[in-house]
Amino acid sequence: MAAALLAFVDVMKELPMTLLLRPFNYETLATLVYQYAKDELLEQAALPALIIVAVGVLPVVLMNRMIRQASEPVG
Repeated sequence: MAAALLAFVDVMKELPMTLLLRPFNYETLATLVYQYAKDELLEQAALPALIIVAVGVLPVVLMNRMIRQASEPVG
């Protein structure tokens, strides 16, 4: 489960691979943020960038809670 979580978070943020392998006229959040930042439209880049961060942090927080609950003594 930890390996799948790490792979998900890493792949989600992998911009160079996304830029090279994406189909034409298809934008992901990472490419959208990159395009806005490149064009210096930082206000438009902020929300998609925060979504990327939230989607990356949320599974880590949930897994951390699961590990803590599993390691607590029963009783």
